[in-house]
Amino acid sequence: MWAASCLASCCAACACEACRTAVGSIGRRSARIAYCGLFALSLFASWALREVAAPLLQSIPCERLRNPFRVIRFGSFFFLSKSIGISHGAPLAAICAGINHFHKTPDREWFETDAVLRVSLGNFVFFTILAIIMAGIKDQKDPRDKIHHGGWMAKIFCWVVIVFLMFFVPNGVVSFYESISKFGSGLFLLVQVVLLLDFVHGWNENWVAKDEQFWYMALLVVSVVCYIVTFSFSGLLFHWFTPSGHDCGINLFFIVFTLILVFVFAIVALHPKINGSLLPASVIALYCTYLCYSGLSSEPRDYECNGLHNHSKAVSTGSLSLGLLTTILSVVYSAVRAGSSATVLSAPDSPRAGADKPLLPFSKADEEAEKKDVPRPVTYSYSFFHLIFSLASMYSAMLLTGWSTSVGESGKLVDVGWPSVWVRIATQWATAGLYIWSLVAPLLFPDREF
Repeated sequence: MWAASCLASCCAACACEACRTAVGSIGRRSARIAYCGLFALSLFASWALREVAAPLLQSIPCERLRNPFRVIRFGSFFFLSKSIGISHGAPLAAICAGINHFHKTPDREWFETDAVLRVSLGNFVFFTILAIIMAGIKDQKDPRDKIHHGGWMAKIFCWVVIVFLMFFVPNGVVSFYESISKFGSGLFLLVQVVLLLDFVHGWNENWVAKDEQFWYMALLVVSVVCYIVTFSFSGLLFHWFTPSGHDCGINLFFIVFTLILVFVFAIVALHPKINGSLLPASVIALYCTYLCYSGLSSEPRDYECNGLHNHSKAVSTGSLSLGLLTTILSVVYSAVRAGSSATVLSAPDSPRAGADKPLLPFSKADEEAEKKDVPRPVTYSYSFFHLIFSLASMYSAMLLTGWSTSVGESGKLVDVGWPSVWVRIATQWATAGLYIWSLVAPLLFPDREF
């Protein structure tokens, strides 16, 4: 017993030292990656509450712990004891008391919605506070620049404390956060669309600027491939989501409307007055087709027109984990890309500052400037960077809770249910509208720069 205790102590000390070393090695270059890791950790905690904590807590006899305890004194120590024994009474009582003062053992639905929302709320508060603190930073000599890139032990400690305290806030606060999260998630999806449009237009301009036949051929090949994939994918959508013998009018409308948008994109882009390109049109067409698939695949599993999943009434842990991992990668990339994009934000002193910089700069000039202690303007807005993570926290909470409508089987799955369907379709329509606007706006307002 003594040897096991010593071994456990040594392992814990080594783990703490490793964490301290890892946190201490986070510098200016890796700060954004560290924020991504912290955000991914919050999503993992939410997933653990959904899938692990529910059956674990349901096995704890909170009802028996709620009766008066017999206090036993042993020296300077006090123990709570009743029918479950001295060694487990106090820890289990603390666990039961710590989950929002429940009058009974929390059910699974609480972990699938309320617990996830509370972790998300803690994440939102943490990043919003950082966004407020970092507002107005113009150069790297600002003392707050060191807070953004350093002090990771203190920040991680504050993050843990804030998330923990969220489990004690009143239910009304959580309900209010749930309501505003729907709007925050929509804003985050809008940012994603703007980033995509900026990416495809920049991609097209970059290849056209080379003014070589090879790159023109590359533009044509990529465009043709995107259209082939788009129409092939559309055929699969008809096969999966409009099965014969069922009235699937809503699914048929979504798929046909998506194909109409594909043709509209090409017609508008190739109009002589627009002078556009097929590459952005083909990429946006493929993305809209994907959004249509994502929306249709989010339909409830028992819906007769969901031919992709209506024969699988349960979802495996591996499939659920893969879906969550994809969500994490998408949300993290969007948050970092949005925080670094000059399309969504501008550096304080330059409207296009940072536009040509990579996502994670590694230039030696920055290192030399730091060594010479020369004040350099920031390459992206720290405040907006943290604000995007705040919005991403709302979006991830809505995904994990099925947009807070976890009823029946849909509540046991990630991003399944009719609200998820309409969110995807609305995102598709917003993408289509913004893309067409980006083509016709210069024609309608020739005096303005777009």
